[in-house]
Amino acid sequence: MNKKYLRLFSAIIAAAYIFSCLLTCVYAEETPSAPVFTPEEQDYINSHSSVRVGYITDRIPICFQNDEGEADGISRLIFDRISSISGLDFEYTPLPVNDVTYDYLLDGGFDLVTSVEYNEENKNARGILISNPYLSSRKVIVAKDGMDFKYGADLTAAVSTGSQTLKKVLGRIFPTFELKDYESIPQCFDAVNSGDSDVLIQNQYVVEYWLSKPKYEKLQAIPIIGLDDDLCFSAVVSFDGQEGPSPENGQILIDILDKSIAAMSEDEVGSYIIQGVMDNQYQFEFSDFLSRYRYSVGIFIVAIIVIFILGIYVTRQRIRIAQSRTEAQAKSRFLSTMSHEIRTPLNGLIGLNFLMSINLNNNEKLEEYLKQSSITAKYLLSLVNDILDSSKLEARKMDLTSEPVDISLIINTVSSILGNAMQDKLINFSVSADIPFPYVLGDKVRIQQVILNLLDNARKFTSKGGIVQLSVSQTEKDGNILTSVVVRDTGKGMSEEFQKKVFDLFAQELDTVSKGNQGTGLGLSISRRLARLMGGDITCESVKGEGSLFTFTFTAPPCDPPKDENAEKSAGKDKKLPSILIAEDNELNSEILLELLHSEGFEAVLCDNGKKAYECFKNSAPGTFDVILMDLLMPEMNGFEAAKAIRDLDREDAKTVRIFACTANSFIEEKEKAYESGMNDFITKPIDIEVLLRKLKAR
Repeated sequence: MNKKYLRLFSAIIAAAYIFSCLLTCVYAEETPSAPVFTPEEQDYINSHSSVRVGYITDRIPICFQNDEGEADGISRLIFDRISSISGLDFEYTPLPVNDVTYDYLLDGGFDLVTSVEYNEENKNARGILISNPYLSSRKVIVAKDGMDFKYGADLTAAVSTGSQTLKKVLGRIFPTFELKDYESIPQCFDAVNSGDSDVLIQNQYVVEYWLSKPKYEKLQAIPIIGLDDDLCFSAVVSFDGQEGPSPENGQILIDILDKSIAAMSEDEVGSYIIQGVMDNQYQFEFSDFLSRYRYSVGIFIVAIIVIFILGIYVTRQRIRIAQSRTEAQAKSRFLSTMSHEIRTPLNGLIGLNFLMSINLNNNEKLEEYLKQSSITAKYLLSLVNDILDSSKLEARKMDLTSEPVDISLIINTVSSILGNAMQDKLINFSVSADIPFPYVLGDKVRIQQVILNLLDNARKFTSKGGIVQLSVSQTEKDGNILTSVVVRDTGKGMSEEFQKKVFDLFAQELDTVSKGNQGTGLGLSISRRLARLMGGDITCESVKGEGSLFTFTFTAPPCDPPKDENAEKSAGKDKKLPSILIAEDNELNSEILLELLHSEGFEAVLCDNGKKAYECFKNSAPGTFDVILMDLLMPEMNGFEAAKAIRDLDREDAKTVRIFACTANSFIEEKEKAYESGMNDFITKPIDIEVLLRKLKAR
């Protein structure tokens, strides 16, 4: 029979069977009565707290071990029903697939074995007693699709080594078959599929399960007329004086099972069959999909790769948006806030420049305008620095320094910086410090940046007359110093919902923004990431309307105090100021820098590209220049090339002249490249004049 029509016919039969079961359940007037157990049987039930059952593990869906390591399948469903009818409790133990002998069962203390074939061989076997059948089905032959099966043919039949009784049955019914042993039922199917064996014979429910696997789509099931496959339970008993369950007790157990089986209607058993088959249908795996559609999958994968290569940028953008909608919304708010934060001070600078231009003769007003202009420019610089810091941290390119840091000095500095602002707002600002280890190795700038950010936030969100407290303490931990900085305020506080995202990038609580406390939403995110880079963290506790408490911790090794820089500076006061060669292609920057250096008494020469700076140094007398301020991005010859060319000159001062990289790009790769090209130091634009002068005067 054609495989397609056979499956259609099987589906129709199954549907008719399910429908008949439903009709029977609706119209049934009688059900089997509950069994009546004899006194001996009831004593057995009462005295056996647990009956040990050995079950076969590879007969899906009849009897098998599931993913949780438990007995499962149609047999288990019927066993559970027998347990509820009889009152017996069953303990299920898996049996090995290949080697189940009578001695194994007796030595293992098994009382029962499930899914045993009900046939003459088992009825007459010594040491076991079998029950009436609890499940009736048929055996079918599995062969290659299109095979013309004949009963008298000389065929090779695949048989699982655990099916010893099946071998006897096949030897009796099909004497012309050559039986070949395989370790498991799946291996039997593989053997027929590969042609290593011609056929296999197995229970129809087991066959239907495995033939649903795409791997075996070229196999067919052939019904065998008159070859039933009734399954029963067998009780293990001792004989010939062996120790173990007595035949009498075994027979009592079998009688209890037979009565319980008889108490189940055919429709009830049929419902267990349907449930067992439906619950344990073959689950398609990805390998099945690849096996069936391997050529289509190959073409599809190639197409996907091509599409991916062509649209990689768009795909990444979409994935990023899909994975972080909340962050995208926060970025949108950030851009809106950033526009305000940048445009407002820019508007102020433009206005101040205009006011200065019309008040050139009014020194008092001019001085005030310059002061306000300086403050506004510094705010804009801090805004840019925050954005750059966030970008570096996001790319994991933040480079922390390790140098002696005076914690006490940092606390005094930040207190001094924000002290006046606190007073202007009538805030009660106090500082307490317990610093037994004042000097540690760390990044002074970043430590000060984090503390300033926490204190400035406390000032910003604390109303007039409020309280801001800064407390510092230290403990020794595993040879390092754990410094804890606590900032407490009595300000606006935060909602519980916002506290969960207060350290996220661009996070801002809407009500604080609307009340004039605008910010970029970057400070706390940057501060926490810096703290974690220092081996610490920042935590937050807050109550809406009552205030907040931020704790900043960082770990650093202790160190000795640095040398007295003031003494060194005093010793070098009478030294001649160094002469400077400037390589800068931006006319405004070079003009400002040249004017500043001249006003401080330095002699400086300006070149507007790297090639001219190289030629100027090359053509100068040895010792003419002590320092070169080298821009990195210049025409004709960039700063890296110019520095390397100067170092390669065959003259002594080419090796000793100090070369400072001056650039707006502060990424670590640029620093490493500058040092590799022979430069001594790295100065970030916009240049901090005080820092530059200090470096120039150092010897």
